[in-house]
Amino acid sequence: MAHPYSRIAGATALIALAGGLAACGSASTAVSAPLAKSGGSASAKAHPEWSKYTFTIGDNGGDGSQELAKLTGAFADAPYKVKFARFTFGPPLVQAAASGAIDLGSVGDVPPITGAAKEYGFSVVAVSRSLTPDQAAENIIVPKGSSIKTLADLKGKRIAVPEGSSAHGLVLNALKSVGLTPSDVHLVFLDPAAGATAFQTGKVDAWAIWNPQSSIAIEHGARVIAKGLPPIDQTSNYYVANDASLKDPQKRAALQDVLQRLGAEFHYAIQHPDVYAQAVSTEEGISLADAKTSLKAFEARITPVEPQDIAAEQKLSDAFLAADQITKKVDITGITDNLLPAGYDSSKLP
Repeated sequence: MAHPYSRIAGATALIALAGGLAACGSASTAVSAPLAKSGGSASAKAHPEWSKYTFTIGDNGGDGSQELAKLTGAFADAPYKVKFARFTFGPPLVQAAASGAIDLGSVGDVPPITGAAKEYGFSVVAVSRSLTPDQAAENIIVPKGSSIKTLADLKGKRIAVPEGSSAHGLVLNALKSVGLTPSDVHLVFLDPAAGATAFQTGKVDAWAIWNPQSSIAIEHGARVIAKGLPPIDQTSNYYVANDASLKDPQKRAALQDVLQRLGAEFHYAIQHPDVYAQAVSTEEGISLADAKTSLKAFEARITPVEPQDIAAEQKLSDAFLAADQITKKVDITGITDNLLPAGYDSSKLP
């Protein structure tokens, strides 16, 4: 039997071989699906001018968004078409948003920072805010039987982490919390698939990674030495969109509808955990039981970006600059462009 997180590694590797962007067909479903008539704020009749658009939604795995769109019918009556593109992790997704290869996508807290440091043309447009802020969506883990007991024990050790990802930020802040810097350890920058292999085969001493990889590894003996929780980590994700699309009033309005429909599908999923678990299981190629182990950490509401989010991102960005993980200061306010109306909160939908 394949190791539980080697299954994820294999699936991720196939995605990587496909070039990081694997677009799927239009997300449609039967009219009987629960959100088929109420997934968004606009109907085809209300906005016939949007029929010329096909929006590509980027995701980097875990939350089941593509499968949820099929199961809930969130886009079934949309006046535009949608398709999904899968990425191995956040930085390539941000680059795709900047280039216009995708229209909208969700990433962790670090990819917008590393993307902006390279002058990509995108903006942060919304926040996916955890409804279970005491549940870590990512962790620093060590193998079963490891002699590493505390963060301080990481000095001189090899830590696998996807470069420029939210897990990279967790490592940076976790080390700082015990007086260590990146130069005190050996950061081994590996994508999630390669990281899983290195962790399994003992080529690294620790792995910073998100769910479901993290939660499945823990279920099978791995041990957490740092949880991805405040004050060393954020529990929010960020939606990014292409600047050129945001500057087109008609396309911007349609993108707002796309985002609100995503909010509706996640709201429905939280209220129907069996549906949510099935979506994650199907999308990740993992067992239903494994999907359920990480479900709580995925529960989130979509809101506009708030001042505290900008402050948290600015603090993290400055920490990356101070640690020489980026070479340019990033002004988070300058890359923020709220797409949702003030007060919008997907957890308050009917």
